Amino acid sequence: MEKPYGLLAELTYACPLQCAYCSNPLELDAYRDELSTEDWQRVFAEAAELGVLQLHLSGGEPLQRHDIVELVQCATDLGLYTNLITSGLGLSTRRAEQLLAAGLDHIQLSIQADEAALNDQIAGTTSFERKQVAARLVKQLGWPLTLNVVLHRQNIDRIGGILDMAVAMDADRVELANTQYAGWAGHNRDELLPTRDQLERAEAVVRAARERLGDTMEIIYVIPDYYSKYPKPCMDGWASRQFTVVPNGEALPCPAAHELGRALDLPPANVREHSLEWIWESAPLFQQYRGDAWMPDPCRSCDRKEIDFGGCRCQAFALTGDAARTDPVCHLSPDHGIVEDAVAAANDPLRPQESSLTPRSKLIRTKKRTTVSTRGMSATTLVQFSETILKGRQ
Repeated sequence: MEKPYGLLAELTYACPLQCAYCSNPLELDAYRDELSTEDWQRVFAEAAELGVLQLHLSGGEPLQRHDIVELVQCATDLGLYTNLITSGLGLSTRRAEQLLAAGLDHIQLSIQADEAALNDQIAGTTSFERKQVAARLVKQLGWPLTLNVVLHRQNIDRIGGILDMAVAMDADRVELANTQYAGWAGHNRDELLPTRDQLERAEAVVRAARERLGDTMEIIYVIPDYYSKYPKPCMDGWASRQFTVVPNGEALPCPAAHELGRALDLPPANVREHSLEWIWESAPLFQQYRGDAWMPDPCRSCDRKEIDFGGCRCQAFALTGDAARTDPVCHLSPDHGIVEDAVAAANDPLRPQESSLTPRSKLIRTKKRTTVSTRGMSATTLVQFSETILKGRQ
């Protein structure tokens, strides 16, 4: 077991957007009782003591926390590298200047497309122009800017325009990550999974852009798991390098593991009740899939088990109901037919062209309490980001 170097702090699941690809949990009501400012400050201090170097502030929309500047200042005082993952909505000039003064190191701005109409349709709210303003503000204040675009069937054909937009925004890094099918994205998978033709065209555009731009802008492109021969090394192994704390204080080995503990009848690991050190070293959920003793065949006898660690436990659970199964995206998995059927459906020329996406429920924070609106009722690659930052510091 290694010490973690990254903490994803999901400060709130409140968000002004209603993206159908959101990986937040479907049952948002369970996360209304958010950690206080003092709770988060203690969590950050314990994380630093545990060895964490990088703090990713996310949500939902972290700017909806009134104490975001205070939390950034706390992390800065602890010597943590801070990365704000935001939609940009709520990043006023005054708030940005406060965050800069508090020591915020980096901003990762999400955008849904390069055209206002499509962006706003996917986001579920008028937001494109405000995101453009936020990007200009980030660069004016001297922050490095990562542009984060989650790709799917609805926007992947715009990848050339998205890259041109990133160049125009003077982005230092653009992350083009195809959707991970957890939360709302899992619910909407059939309408989000792209076709092979779409992926081939997108990959050609990315290759050409990399050749044209050289090292002036880093381009990260992640293909969908469903089209891979082998699974990705999810989080570089279960509870191995990074972990997540969600708004109600539960600590998770993976950002998508909200339901696993309950499904396995394991006690929750909550920072209100336990120290981060105990959670990391002893919590049953964190121990459950560490190492390789839990692995079934074909993983147990596979020479790739220390490369991809059996794939994603959350994906295995979502697709098979058993988190200990070999990730079905692996072509060696006995459950690979589940993925093959989904891919076949996505590429069926007779499938209806009209799509119907279920937007993410809107969680609204108020001063006294948090309420859920069901009106209109789908990852960032943190390991890659962390490795980039670590290389820059070495």
